[in-house]
Amino acid sequence: MLALWTKVTAWMVDEKGASMVEYALLVVLIAIVALVAVSVAGDEVSETFSEVASGLDQ
Repeated sequence: MLALWTKVTAWMVDEKGASMVEYALLVVLIAIVALVAVSVAGDEVSETFSEVASGLDQ
């Protein structure tokens, strides 16, 4: 019975470790997606402000 309990607790510890790795990978993936989205949106906003500024100069 003790051997079974030891195996179960060892599996639970390993599962927590795997979960931390999975969470870290998710955070990295979300960060990459956010950086790409901000980069694309920044280019679009910059172009829009440039158009507005050139329209005001006329």
